[in-house]
Amino acid sequence: MKITFPHMGNIYFAAKTLFGDLGIDYVIPPISSKASLELGSLHSAEEMCLPFKIMIGNYIHAIEKGADTVIITGSCGPCRLGEYCELQMNLMKRLGYNLDFIVIDSPNDIGAKELLSRFGKISSKSTLSKTNKIAALLRAIKVINLVDEIEAMARNKAGYEVNKGESKKILNECKKEAMNCSDGKSMIALLNSYKTRLENIEADKNKNPIKIAIIGEIYTVIEPFSNLYIEDKLMDYGVSTHRTLSPSWWLKNLVLSPINLNQLDIKRKAKEYLPLMIGGHARECIGEAVLAHDEGFDGAIQIFPMGCMPEIVSKAILPQISKDKDFPILTLVVDEMTGEAGYITRIEAFIDLLERRKDNVLSRC
Repeated sequence: MKITFPHMGNIYFAAKTLFGDLGIDYVIPPISSKASLELGSLHSAEEMCLPFKIMIGNYIHAIEKGADTVIITGSCGPCRLGEYCELQMNLMKRLGYNLDFIVIDSPNDIGAKELLSRFGKISSKSTLSKTNKIAALLRAIKVINLVDEIEAMARNKAGYEVNKGESKKILNECKKEAMNCSDGKSMIALLNSYKTRLENIEADKNKNPIKIAIIGEIYTVIEPFSNLYIEDKLMDYGVSTHRTLSPSWWLKNLVLSPINLNQLDIKRKAKEYLPLMIGGHARECIGEAVLAHDEGFDGAIQIFPMGCMPEIVSKAILPQISKDKDFPILTLVVDEMTGEAGYITRIEAFIDLLERRKDNVLSRC
């Protein structure tokens, strides 16, 4: 067994830690790119959404490096992601690739016993003792929590930094060096050192930057290639951003969902507009929009792939939230035909709008 997985944000750091420490053979696909998308689009049905196509490109690139087993996350409700494993398995077979798929899904959907069985299928290839396997898993969890924390800190500090571009530079250096670490312990030590560097960045506390919440469908929110590196672009504009969805958030949500203690604040904020779970992360999108307003953000940007059914519902609700709360919300729909020039123009126009609103408020004070 040689494991691979599709790129989804920072998850590849945790995967490197886990599989490396367990001594399991694995392949990290090349970072998602235009080549991944073109390859996936070539073999996928035209109406399939952007994440599906990029993932297929990830798989084929990983197969070229010897991968034969794919680990993916599942989903439930009216969301195509819940059918990805079957659709992708059938597609890869038609292309002549015989891959084994292991789906990590919510215990509410498949049962705790089945979830543990799927984890066991992975860990059975390791020769380590049970105690050492658990230790390796805990290090991987520590890594994903640290990477997501560092990224969130850098995105926020970009609006306050004295030396423009310092936060982005440190974040990129951190990610590059982390991939050179030989094991989980050294990666954790490295990440902690970069966390300290970010904490010590010289900040101008008198700055009042534009603050934008990034909301929407989880894949296109956390996988930078799919959203044309929007968070990096906003850092360049001196904007502070925040997003709730991340691999570490997903993991915490997975653990707490069986006892209904997951995302209580988001559910509470979404209740007025979307009280039910309709699939995907539609309710999260609505709750995050209201939460962003209540926490003093200047606006929010919703991102989702063309045809994403849950987010289409969210998109229909967000204008009412914007009206009720006097809170600007920009929606960006992405697919393989998205043009970067028009995309950037819309982002810049949205930032200009938020800056004018902020100036008008300050002038009245």
